[in-house]
Parts: sequence; C-alpha cells; structure tokens
Amino acid sequence: MTQLPGLLDTEAIRKDFPILDRQIHDGKKVVYLDNAATSQKPRQVLDALNAYYERHNANVHRGVHVLAEEATALYEGARDKVAAFINAPSRDEVIFTKNASESLNLVANMLGWADEPYRVDRETEIVITEMEHHSNIVPWQLLSQRTGAKLKWFGITDDGRLDLSNIEEVITEQTKIVSFTLVSNIMGTVNPVETIIRRAQEVGALVCIDASQAAPHMVLDVQALQADFVAFTGHKMCGPTGIGVLWGRQELLEDLPPFLGGGEMIETVSMHSSTYAPAPHKFEAGTPPIAQAVGLGAAVDYLTAIGMDNIAVHEHAITEYAVKRLLEVPGLRIIGPSTAEDRGATISFTLGDIHPHDVGQVLDEQGIAVRVGHHCARPVCLRYGIPATTRASFYLYSTPAEVDALVEGLEHVRNFFG
Repeated sequence: MTQLPGLLDTEAIRKDFPILDRQIHDGKKVVYLDNAATSQKPRQVLDALNAYYERHNANVHRGVHVLAEEATALYEGARDKVAAFINAPSRDEVIFTKNASESLNLVANMLGWADEPYRVDRETEIVITEMEHHSNIVPWQLLSQRTGAKLKWFGITDDGRLDLSNIEEVITEQTKIVSFTLVSNIMGTVNPVETIIRRAQEVGALVCIDASQAAPHMVLDVQALQADFVAFTGHKMCGPTGIGVLWGRQELLEDLPPFLGGGEMIETVSMHSSTYAPAPHKFEAGTPPIAQAVGLGAAVDYLTAIGMDNIAVHEHAITEYAVKRLLEVPGLRIIGPSTAEDRGATISFTLGDIHPHDVGQVLDEQGIAVRVGHHCARPVCLRYGIPATTRASFYLYSTPAEVDALVEGLEHVRNFFG
C-alpha cells in the first residue's frame, strides 16, 4: 500500500460515508473521483437531515409554536456556523441561496438594478476570465447585454494559468466589477487573488469570487480575501444539494437592491409600495431551503472537526501523487498545471485520440467514477483545441489506492482501444 506524508486517516473517515462501500458492475467497489461535481455525504449530515424532518419540520420565522421556533433556531444556527466557517465579520452577511449559480446571478442582478455608485451601465466594464464556470460567465453576459456594459476577460496561458500580463489594460478606471474563480473547476488552477484584487481596488472596482471549488478544500477566510462578494455551494462540501451561500460586505448589502420579491424579504407592504427587511433576509424571498441549510450546518461541523488545514494537506499529497502517476500513462496530456503546486485537487486530461466519453464509459465498467465533457467550462476546451476532457477530482476520503486504480483503469482503456 502506498504511503504518503500528511494523509488523513481515510480508513476511519470513509466509514462515515455509506455510499463508498457500494459495489457496482458485478461486485466492483465504487472508486469515486467526481468530487468537483458533487461530494458524497457523511452519516452526520444524513442524520441531521432525517432528524430535522422527523422532529422539527416547520416553516421558519413565521410561527410561535414549538416546531416553528425549533426550525427557525436550526436554520439560523446554520447561518452562524457558515459565518464562523468563512470568518465573516457578521452573520448578517451570509445569504442562503439554492446554489452558487444563484449566488452569482444575485450579484449580477443587484448591480444591474443598483443606483450609483454601484450601477453597471453602458459607460462601465465587467471583467471575468476565460477559465470560469459557465455560472460565472453567463450572468455577466446577460448583464452586459441588458445594460450595454463592455464585457472583458483575462486569457489563459499554455500551462493553465491566468495571463495577467495586461492586467492594467483589462481592469481600468471604467471597470465596475471583477468576478473570477478562486480555483478552476476544470483545471484545478489556484488563481492569484491578491494580484487581481489589488488592481481592482486601485480603480475602485468591486470583486466577486466564485469559491465553489475552494470552500470544500481549504481555509476560506473572507476577511483575508478582501473581496466584496464570495459565492459557494453546499453540495460540493459534504452538504446536501439545494443550498448555496453568498457572502457580501455589510455596507454593500445595505445599499444594493433585492433581486427576488415576496414573503420574508419585506418590512412593510401596501398596495402602493414596499420596504425591505435588513440583510440577509432582504435577499431571501419566500420559504428558504430550511432542511438543506440544516444539512449544510452539519457538513460545516464535520469539516471543521477534521480541520480544513488538514484536508488541504491531505489533498495536496493525493494530487501530487496523482499528477506523477498520470504523467506515466502513455499519451496522457494534463490540461492545466502539470505540477501539484498552486493547484487544487482536480485534474483534467486527454488520452491520445480516445474521446473522453469513451474513457469515462470504460472506467465506469471498472467501478471508477470520473466526469467527462467540458465541465461547464467550454471556453477552456476551445482555448486548448479539444472537444472535452476526462476529469478526476479528489477529496478528504480519497486514497492513493484509488489513484492507482485510476491509472490501472486508463491502461485498460488504452488496451481496449488498441
């Protein structure tokens, strides 16, 4: 058995994840390497969800009966846990959404409807990057089309890094918002946050960070980041689907208009006009994802108990080993950084002229779950002249043995296709 320094006690951790014991395809144990798409859920999260529905289920904030008060305490308690997890200055800066896509759309629409000095219009610019997930491209395209603002972006170097050589030409005095991913969901690249934010601050632009691929894997400190907005999702960090987070600076949330209207987000309503509740409820119209928030709170507890620093060290060791092993496979080309430095636990690759969909199908027959396609990052595939990639992504329960299984599976793919 391969031993690597800094690994977590994966034998103990994997016992918390029932699905990892599942056998498929005539008794093959699941090798789950699709964590960038969604993580598996520990028993602690599953138990929290069951307990909520079995003992506390009610709508929040609107009742004086015991169940409503318990549900409200659990829901708002989850907000407290998330605020502590990301080191938010105030719990009121944590907005629950249904996913990171909704969080990013919320920011784009707030800016589109805002008054000065935040308003995005035809005199202003929006800056993104070529390596973004579609969820951090399409909302800005829509805002640009609606307002006339100019959409600009940073390109990608041959080795999968952001090309910041022209940063002063891309981020200018006309730039209103810079929105970029902290960690690429397709290449695993960890981006130079400080450099980008420093330039944005020089010109007075707001900064929005997509931390969907960062929050599950490393310490996420919103105060240290010095961004204005940070978005991430629960289902990639051991939480349930249907729950996302938008963190925003308090003064911005106070000044910016709501995007969705309805119950919960109001203060007073007449037939002529309405006033709005303070943040975060100002941005949480209607019945929120209550059970999902409770599950996310349980996931935060689980990850915090293990330690995000410990998880980051474990994943770095696994990724370093995986890069080394994958580069031993003849014909394999890693798309993005080919070292473990400044990269997350996600590796995309091509294998000769074998289509990634074929690679994924043959691997699945061996019980190995990877992701194939353009991973909602099609501009990256266009940049490198490829139709798609095979993506292996690791997490706190990933093991060197699973990396070995992947490499052996790829040898089987090569033999299968001659």
